[in-house]
Amino acid sequence: MGVFVFLPLVLPLTAWPIARLAEQRLHPRAATWLLTGVAAVLAVCSTLSLALLMVVGTAQLPGNPLPDGWSDPEVREAVPYDEVAGKAAIPALIAVIASCARAAWRHHRVRHLATRALAGLPATPVVVLPDDVPYAYALPGKRDRIVVTTALLDHLQAPERRALFAHERAHLTGRHHRFLLTVQLAARANPFVRPLRTAVAYTAERWADEDAAATVGSRRTVARAIGKAALVSRGAPIATLAGFAAAGPVPRRVAALLAPAPAARIWPPVFTAVGLAAWGAAAGTTVSALSSANSAVTLFFILKTATPL
Repeated sequence: MGVFVFLPLVLPLTAWPIARLAEQRLHPRAATWLLTGVAAVLAVCSTLSLALLMVVGTAQLPGNPLPDGWSDPEVREAVPYDEVAGKAAIPALIAVIASCARAAWRHHRVRHLATRALAGLPATPVVVLPDDVPYAYALPGKRDRIVVTTALLDHLQAPERRALFAHERAHLTGRHHRFLLTVQLAARANPFVRPLRTAVAYTAERWADEDAAATVGSRRTVARAIGKAALVSRGAPIATLAGFAAAGPVPRRVAALLAPAPAARIWPPVFTAVGLAAWGAAAGTTVSALSSANSAVTLFFILKTATPL
């Protein structure tokens, strides 16, 4: 196992270059899938490494319920600096599990409360609330719904309203909330993944922007709708719900819509900055997966040998 068990904890640093370049050079749909996949794998591998370190660290504690053989010198030699790293991994893993559980519970609770708040209204795909506060958001669930207030609709013209509904419908069709939850949990598991979470929050909005532009048939109309909504709206009333003009730097989104549509390529050319960054992130992710798998298999056989029948 050796030092390889520590690699997944720091290899998320290899994905930092692709986080910013993917926002600018890749189609938002491809960037969202790529960044989310990389973040998920890196987070799982780093969490597994913490678990392996915790096994060794826990085996050294007096009074632990594990077999006595797990504290043999052979087991301790499997991990360098086992006394320090193993014991430090215990509170770190507990913090990761608690943080991820809290984020998942909060996500579920927000969706539940938002759905229950609309329970008395007609079961229509679009819910228009008579509210003086302008906002709009997509609410996924068994019955996907778009929530918008009269205050926001009053500030938009008819084509801009179509752009708003197309944008929120794209969030629901693309199941963007799953990508956002995945990267949020990944960032809780390993702080080095946070740049990927920020990037995915932006690319998911850009994905919805591009789908809305294709539906409406005018990129300028979508850009104008986003700009107007950003001026009058503070976003969704609940932070974890995707708002029409809340997530991502609005000026960058508007500028991207006023520029030509991005090329719909799945993987960037190799000999470009974004291509090299993508291959670097892929290499780091692969090494992280192989390192954690190698460490897990090695420790398994060591513990199997050390455990009496």
